[in-house]
Amino acid sequence: MTQRHPTEQRYTMTDVPENSQPVQMLDFARQFAGIRKEILEAIENVCDSQRFILGPQVESFEKAAARACGVPHGVGCASGTDALWLAMAAANIGPGDAVITTPFSFFATVSAILRCGAQPLLADIDPATFNLSADAVEGVLRTHTRSKVKAVMPVHLYGQCADWDAFTALKQRHGLLLIEDAAQAFGATWDGIYAGALGDLAAFSFYPTKNLSAFGDAGLLTTPLAEFDDHARVLRAHGMRQRYYHEEVGWNSRLDSLQAAILEVKLRYLPEWNQQRRDHAARYDELFRVAGLVASSTAEGIVLPITDPRAGHVFHQYVIRAPGRDALRQYLTERKIGSEIYYPVPLHLQTSLASLGYKAGDFPASEAAAVEVLALPMYPELRDDEQQTVVDAIASFYK
Repeated sequence: MTQRHPTEQRYTMTDVPENSQPVQMLDFARQFAGIRKEILEAIENVCDSQRFILGPQVESFEKAAARACGVPHGVGCASGTDALWLAMAAANIGPGDAVITTPFSFFATVSAILRCGAQPLLADIDPATFNLSADAVEGVLRTHTRSKVKAVMPVHLYGQCADWDAFTALKQRHGLLLIEDAAQAFGATWDGIYAGALGDLAAFSFYPTKNLSAFGDAGLLTTPLAEFDDHARVLRAHGMRQRYYHEEVGWNSRLDSLQAAILEVKLRYLPEWNQQRRDHAARYDELFRVAGLVASSTAEGIVLPITDPRAGHVFHQYVIRAPGRDALRQYLTERKIGSEIYYPVPLHLQTSLASLGYKAGDFPASEAAAVEVLALPMYPELRDDEQQTVVDAIASFYK
C-alpha cells in the first residue's frame, strides 16, 4: 500500500535543466579498479586449490571477520537471509516462539522468522534513527505472553546500530535473546563495541551493494557462544556433523571459497572505506546546510540523518527525509542522478504478510518514514564534485 505525504501536492515537475554530469547511486567499477590485482590473485589461488566449498579460504575469512567484529565465532553461509535464519535456528527458535522486530526493514528480516516457523511480532521505530524502538518493544511485551516471546531482533538500519543500551536493559528485565540484523552494518559500533558482538547472535549480508561486499550472495553469522557456533555449522550443511550422518534437518547454506577469498581481501580495506563514507556524510550535511535546505521537519525542508553520539555510523546509506519525495526522485532521475527508496512499503503492509494481522495506521512512525525517506549516492569512491551536483539538483528542485 503506497501512502501519499500531505505535502506531496506542493511539488510538481518543472523543466529539467541539462545536468552537467550523471551521478550513479553506486559504482562498483571504481572499487574494483583499486584492488583488481589482489582480487584476481585471490580468485586464482582458489582455482589452483580446487577447493570450492567450505575450503581453507572460508575458514580463513571466518576467523578474520570474527576478529574484526571482536567475537570468537563466525560462520560463513550462502546469504544474509540465510544468516538470519541460521541465527534463530541455532538458538532453537521455532514453532510456538515469537520474535519481535521492526516493520521498517528489508523483507528478509520478517521472512526469516517465518522460515523458522516462529511468529513475527512487530514494533514501531524511533523516527530519529529509523531503528527499532525499545520502548515500542516493551509495549509489545506487555500485550503478549512473555514466555512466548523468545527473542528481539533489532536491525542496524542504514549502518547505524540500534540503541543497544536500551535493548540490553530489555534483555535483563525479560530474559530474552538479542539477535542483531546487522546486514547493513559491518564495522559499525555502539559504545565502541562492534556490530556482531553486541547480541547473542548476529547476521551479516555481503550482497554486492553492502559496505563489505562479495561478487554475489554471501553471509555470516557471528556469536560469542560456542554452542550457537557449533549448531549453526551443523545446520548449514544439511544437519551433518559427520558426512552422510544427519543429526537433524538443516539446510544447504555453505559459503563458497571464491566469495570468502574476495571478502577477505576487501575486509583489509573496510576501515578506510567506512571512514570515507563518514566523510562523505559529513560533506553532504555541510552542503545541504550551505544550500539552506535543512529543517527539523519535512513541513519546512529536508531532514538530515541523525547519528546517535554513542553510535559509530558506517553510512551504508545516506538517507534524508524529503518533502515531495516521489516528485524529487523523479526530478533526480531525469537529471541522471541516482537515488533509492529504502523502503517504500513497510512490512506490515506487504500483501504477502497480510496474515500477520496488521493494518495501515498500526505503526505510524514506520509509515511516515516510508513516504519521506530517500537514499542518495553513497560509496567510498564518490567524488566531492558529484556530491555537489546532487545537492545542487535538489536545491534546484525545491527552488
